[in-house]
Amino acid sequence: MSNAWQYYVLKSISFIVCLLPYSWVLFLGDNMGKLYYNIAGRQRKRALSQIQECLDIQPEAAQQIIKSLFRKLGKTFLEILYTPALTSEKIQDYVTIENRHYLESAMQNGQGVVLLTAHFGNWEWLGAALALEKFPIASVGKRQPNDQHTRILNEYRELAGIEMFTRGTSEIINAAKAIKQGRILGLVADQDAGPKGLFVEFFGKMSSTPMGPTIFAKKFKAPVVPVFIVRKPEGGHRMICHEPLYYEDTGKEDEDIYRLTMEMTNMIEKIIRQYPDEWLWFQKRWNTSKPEERMGEQA
Repeated sequence: MSNAWQYYVLKSISFIVCLLPYSWVLFLGDNMGKLYYNIAGRQRKRALSQIQECLDIQPEAAQQIIKSLFRKLGKTFLEILYTPALTSEKIQDYVTIENRHYLESAMQNGQGVVLLTAHFGNWEWLGAALALEKFPIASVGKRQPNDQHTRILNEYRELAGIEMFTRGTSEIINAAKAIKQGRILGLVADQDAGPKGLFVEFFGKMSSTPMGPTIFAKKFKAPVVPVFIVRKPEGGHRMICHEPLYYEDTGKEDEDIYRLTMEMTNMIEKIIRQYPDEWLWFQKRWNTSKPEERMGEQA
């Protein structure tokens, strides 16, 4: 049975959300997040367990952070549905870009830029804000489990001006062409990468890590600019650009790839420690075991 009706339901809700003042979007989203915290038992328990282990904090402190995370997620959900209401003028009221010179100067080398980010804050508005600010941005996206969710997300990303390519398809060739043309290629690199990922330490535990940003940086000699977005207490967002990272070719390819991947992972961990209620703690980030550990489990 087709689930296309879900797309039209979301579009209808989005139409109504776009008619609301932004303050109402935040108020309703906050309350949606509170409700989500109470009904999403599995995600809540996983988030609480993982944050306590990673940050070594007490259950009460963990609960406060995760409650805040869910409330922010509710706001992010409604903000995404509010995306069609954004314009180049409006986005400046909602998102401020700090240290944008790092991104602008990185673009001047003409070799493209790898933009490193994570499932952190409203990462959808990070890309939308850059596109609406006339940065030439493309992104590699992952298919959602529900095709209708993928459909509306990609529609709204492209509406803002982001060129989208789908991970795991031949479209990745076009992503390479985009960076070769000197554009910014946005990559989210904080999810479990499965058996083909590179195992590096993340919050003290070995984790299978995506190598996409490192591979693009290596192949095109492109700087990697870490960019993250955090929510302002009064409403709206701060987008924070960081100093570029570079692939250093010492002739020892495996070591060079490991070094840059580790640097990027450390950068993501650092920003999460700084703003712990902005990251999706219920992600199955450490789902894949190292090959030798899997062999031990099978023995």
